Order: sequence, then structure tokens, then C-alpha cells
Amino acid sequence: MSDGHEDDRLAATERVVKLEEELEASGVPVLDHDTLAEAKAVLHQWIDEMVATVVSPGLGRVTLIHPNGRQSSIVSPDLPFLMSRPVGPKA
Repeated sequence: MSDGHEDDRLAATERVVKLEEELEASGVPVLDHDTLAEAKAVLHQWIDEMVATVVSPGLGRVTLIHPNGRQSSIVSPDLPFLMSRPVGPKA
């Protein structure tokens, strides 16, 4: 990755893995280009198959509803705001 954020990316993945180890659950970082491309493809397919969403900016969460009725949540300080429509009357 040549965008100048390599140190940030490595530090973030290491933080997540260490936190999960403290909880006695292991995480697997994906950093190389080919494996990351595979992970993105799986994630895109998973998102494309959802049938509904609940966007909760106040909770920092987006809940996806899948065809079988199961729910998955994405916790993020940014995503719910990116997905929210402006509040108020339309111009």
C-alpha cells in the first residue's frame, strides 16, 4: 500500500488483535493485497445480499437484515453518519 498510511494500518490491526487476545479470542489481520481483495469481495457479496438496514447514528451502529431474517451489526463512529439522510424538510 503506497498511500502513506502503512504505519497507521499496521498499528490499527495490531491493536485489534491484541484486544481480542485479551478477551481470549483471536483475530486474523489481512494486510496483503490479494487476501484483502478476497476479503473485500466476500464483504461486498454479504452486503449486496442484505434486504434491509437500520442506521443508528446515535449508537454508532448499522444493522443489516439478511434474507433469512438474521441480523448483523457494524459498529463504526463514521458509517452510520455516512449512511444517514439529512434531517429536515427537503428544499
